[in-house]
Amino acid sequence: MNEIHSIRAYERYAGKETIRRIEAKARPLQDMRVLHMNSTYYGGGVSQLLASLTLMMNGLGIRTGWRVVHGPPDFFSVTKKFHNALQGAEINMTDRKKAIYERVIHENAIRNHLDHDVVFVHDPQPLPLITHYRKKSPWVWRCHVDLTAPNAEVWNYLAPFIERYDAVILSCKEYRQDLATPQVTFLPAIDPLSIVNRDLSESAIDERLAHYSIPTDLPLVVQISRFDRWKDPEGVLQAFELARKKEECTLVLVGNVATDDPEGAEVYRSLLSHRGERVIILSVQDGALVNALQRRAAVVLQKSIREGFGMTVSEAMWKGAAVIGGDVGGIRYQIQDGVNGFLV
Repeated sequence: MNEIHSIRAYERYAGKETIRRIEAKARPLQDMRVLHMNSTYYGGGVSQLLASLTLMMNGLGIRTGWRVVHGPPDFFSVTKKFHNALQGAEINMTDRKKAIYERVIHENAIRNHLDHDVVFVHDPQPLPLITHYRKKSPWVWRCHVDLTAPNAEVWNYLAPFIERYDAVILSCKEYRQDLATPQVTFLPAIDPLSIVNRDLSESAIDERLAHYSIPTDLPLVVQISRFDRWKDPEGVLQAFELARKKEECTLVLVGNVATDDPEGAEVYRSLLSHRGERVIILSVQDGALVNALQRRAAVVLQKSIREGFGMTVSEAMWKGAAVIGGDVGGIRYQIQDGVNGFLV
């Protein structure tokens, strides 16, 4: 049965004093109407974060909603290209792409009647929404991607939208850009009471792994991530083949194809030829499986080329797993190389 935890359920992790301080800060905000807007209810770290955060905010008396932008495949194809370009990829920036992007956002603005005290817009997909409302309250853009070296062409196009916001929240200080809008940094966090992170018995771990026919006779090497080229699944496969020359083990790649990522299915299909007895590749949305794998793994990888934060790193470390992560973005804020994991 699903459980909705009150803020006080987190006392054992954060301490009573911290929880009381949160409650005191929330008291003047009770009955405030807050909206979070992103592009998908599942798949990836943003939706996982919002799933917990919106329930927690409502539990504190802050009336918090969560909506997603809707659009046809060509809209999400464009926004994925924008996402990639914000992380440094090349892009052919055409008027057609801009027209698709702006038209679909305009359609979403017509459907969404926003009358909130604060609006949080997450990532580039819903970014231009702000241009379609008579702004009577603060709007905040929360960017979860790695802005270390954004493509100049896409940045110059998106920056005027960003500068309409009252504030920008970034995950790391390295992502700050030359903007008129105030920028603050705020690291994301995992939810220790979510299905992905709650305690699991050994028998529950065994059941999940058996359900997916994952062998446990050899050490498990695991990567959990969206099927995305920025997560470097091909590099994971190459590293695994090198490791097997010294130690027999089993690789498990688990991901999902988010509704706002049209490239995900293509990346997943490109990996299937590598499947074998010791290479298991699964596209599933199963938090309990993720939990079980991170607890049973000999090594958890997050071999990202770019990474806004990478909550799967914190998830694995929370469970005491040995973690190897890419030496990029938000992963550097979680792993101290050689102390609690390794950066590569």
